[in-house]
Amino acid sequence: MSFSLAHTKFNKRTINQLLVATVLGVSASSVAFAQTAGKAADKKPANAASAAAESAPVSNIKIGFVNTEKILRDSAPAKDAQTKIEGEFKKRDSELQKLASTLRTKYESFDKNAPVMSDSDRTKAQRELSDLDTDLQRKRREFQEDFNRRRNEAFSGIVEKANAAIKNIAEKQNYDLIVQDAVTVSPRIDITDTVIKALDNGK
Repeated sequence: MSFSLAHTKFNKRTINQLLVATVLGVSASSVAFAQTAGKAADKKPANAASAAAESAPVSNIKIGFVNTEKILRDSAPAKDAQTKIEGEFKKRDSELQKLASTLRTKYESFDKNAPVMSDSDRTKAQRELSDLDTDLQRKRREFQEDFNRRRNEAFSGIVEKANAAIKNIAEKQNYDLIVQDAVTVSPRIDITDTVIKALDNGK
């Protein structure tokens, strides 16, 4: 029944996974590709891949890769957001822990005493347990909804900053295409650490 920070919502690994999953869901194409300003044409192709193909031979296309999950896990803004969210929800989580503990204690007491209780007392105790359980489940749902809303707000801002950093890097380093999803990637084209460094420096 416990809803503790240590074992459910707020261990570091779980938070990272939740945050990454949510932000990737609302920004599936936000941290994507950027064509260099020097190769921009008045007539824009349908997508970045065709833009790169038109602007340069395939062998000369400069491609970069960005690991969005790593950015939302390891960058300073992401870590700050995680810490802030933990602090904001810690009090409510503690209250849920107390309520869950109360419910567990009452269940244990009921199981122990039910055989010797009168029918009316047993019915009353069962109703009380049912009401407590309903209240706990409601508060847990509200907690999760508020948590999801808050993390979306915090991490959507980080995604926007990451987009700006990626575009800036693409223009300055003459990238034709920057992608965020791939089956396999050579470390040679991975610019994730460069993006993280830009975010950490506030650029």
